[in-house]
Amino acid sequence: MKVKVIYFLVFLIIYLEMIFKFIVLKSAKVMDVAYTLLFSIQIILVLNLLCNAFKPKVSKVILMITTIVLTIYFMFQSVFYNLFSVPFSFMTLGLAENALDFTEMVKDAIIQNGFILILLSIPFWMLLFLQKKIDFVPFRKEQIAMRIAGIAFFLLILLGVIQIDQKGIYSTYNLFYNLNAQEKNMERFGLINSTVIDLTRTITGFEENLVLEVNSNEIEQTPEANNQNEPQEPEEVVVTYNELDLGLDALIEQTTDKNLKSVYQYIASVSPTNQNEYTGYFKDKNLIFILAEGFNSIAVDQELTPTLYRLTNSGFVFENFYSPVFLSTTGGEFQASTGLIPTQNILSLWKKNLPTISYGLGNSFTKQGYTANAYHNWTYTYYDRQNTMKTLGFSSYMGMGNGLEKLMSSKWIPSDVDMMKVTTDFYTSEDKFVTYYITVSGHAPYNFGGGNSTALRYRNEVKDLPYSTAVKAYLASQMELDRALEVLIQDLEEKGILEDTVIALVGDHYPYTLSIDDINQISTYPRDSIVEVNRSNFILWNSEMEEPVKIEKVGSQIDVLPTLLNLFGIEYDSRLIIGQDILSDNPGVAIFSNRSWVSDYGTYFASQKQFVPKGNTELDSDYVEKMNQSVANKFTMSQSFLKYDIYTKLVK
Repeated sequence: MKVKVIYFLVFLIIYLEMIFKFIVLKSAKVMDVAYTLLFSIQIILVLNLLCNAFKPKVSKVILMITTIVLTIYFMFQSVFYNLFSVPFSFMTLGLAENALDFTEMVKDAIIQNGFILILLSIPFWMLLFLQKKIDFVPFRKEQIAMRIAGIAFFLLILLGVIQIDQKGIYSTYNLFYNLNAQEKNMERFGLINSTVIDLTRTITGFEENLVLEVNSNEIEQTPEANNQNEPQEPEEVVVTYNELDLGLDALIEQTTDKNLKSVYQYIASVSPTNQNEYTGYFKDKNLIFILAEGFNSIAVDQELTPTLYRLTNSGFVFENFYSPVFLSTTGGEFQASTGLIPTQNILSLWKKNLPTISYGLGNSFTKQGYTANAYHNWTYTYYDRQNTMKTLGFSSYMGMGNGLEKLMSSKWIPSDVDMMKVTTDFYTSEDKFVTYYITVSGHAPYNFGGGNSTALRYRNEVKDLPYSTAVKAYLASQMELDRALEVLIQDLEEKGILEDTVIALVGDHYPYTLSIDDINQISTYPRDSIVEVNRSNFILWNSEMEEPVKIEKVGSQIDVLPTLLNLFGIEYDSRLIIGQDILSDNPGVAIFSNRSWVSDYGTYFASQKQFVPKGNTELDSDYVEKMNQSVANKFTMSQSFLKYDIYTKLVK
């Protein structure tokens, strides 16, 4: 019995899409499954035409190549997503190349995803088994014409179906026409169709033109205020806001470009953050800012990492802080140093256009007379930092390849301790300095054999711990960071400038090569793999702080920069930074790459479209929808600020 080509194609496409949807994306919404199945029909019809338009031998080769290419692509996307928590996009080929430049890490990721890869390979093995039973009878010319007409007609039907669902921020219509939300597109349209959309947008260019008219005052009002039974007389309090006169009214009136006008309108509608009791708290002190590779709260241990433990539990203590993964280290760096959300498209704009980011970490402080230096103990051109550092205000930047390799060993993995020892003399004699360190010693792979000399250095200290080898190696790698901090603090103290220096530290991302089971071995509470896996610490410490200041409000990586600007008393317009000062009165929110979020009142899981409230707080019925609108606006504006060079236009 012969099997028609179209039957195998139906199995191939539907099987791959459903495995990817259910197991990789963990998305099982009925509407998303229905749309994926519907849009897969178009792909099946096109491939069927391709595989039956030629002689049997050629068609057989085409079907085999199609199966192999699709299988490998689904495998690649599965490994990439599980490794970086974001799907691969063709908009950022260069970024992905950097992110995958560690052979051991990629090998470990493939091993960890072995079961999924085996499942995805099943159609290929079935084709090998069934190829002699598949009927490759070529279509006649009139059949080809009819099928082309049928494909065109079905495409019109799909475009009509898209028009039906226009309600809500993540409606099918908005995803197809207005939003650049690739993971949402994968959930709704399937991997193959979302890739077609991604490729089309990469080639033709794409403008996110969705800015919903929702004032942030409405979105971010506190539920407690909504539920008070009796009105209370407002106290007369003079509040100063972090905002400047940007001349927005005139710009809105004069601007003819509708997209640029919508950006100005959005900025004008945003509620600025208030200055507060901590405004200028660290004024004129020095700042050492550390972006720590793979650092997470699970690395903080009183015995193994005593310096991290001391700094985490003193100074400002942020008890609900998250470091969301956006691709890799470059995403963590962009969040912390700009206060903007780093999708792959936004990161690509940053590295391609190299816009001046006026409120970038270095730029903000150099305007106040600070000397700005940056150091990285790995290749200085990695992630194009030799160019992007200048956009942040660090004209002095040293890494391996432009000077640092002459002062310390560049053998993988280079030492964070050595980097501190050989660089502090370069800046500690300055009157005021802001110094930015990007560490590398905490990098994966987490093992004691191939590729991690740092973990091997501290193996004896962790060998008897009741954890997996990967967890023990991770803790060992973070001990190097701990010792580097110890060396740094000792040096500052010996030079008599410790009390005049603030140390800020965040992780670039959680250790994503560890499985969620590994992480939960050492976590103090059970974490999920979407939101809570990103919970971490933001160290903000000065030796003069006698008592810790505990902050319960939710915060994340994009809030680091505006929090620092407020503490150092640096004048800025908070409406031009997507993150916000965590110490302000504005309610907190942490935003994740798949558009899930955590607010002070609960957690929203985007894939499941489920909101889990905290406690018994009563919320407005449209609270979640308004928050989703706000989050979508923040994604869109992060891109628009760079695309339209807003900082050059507005910050004088």
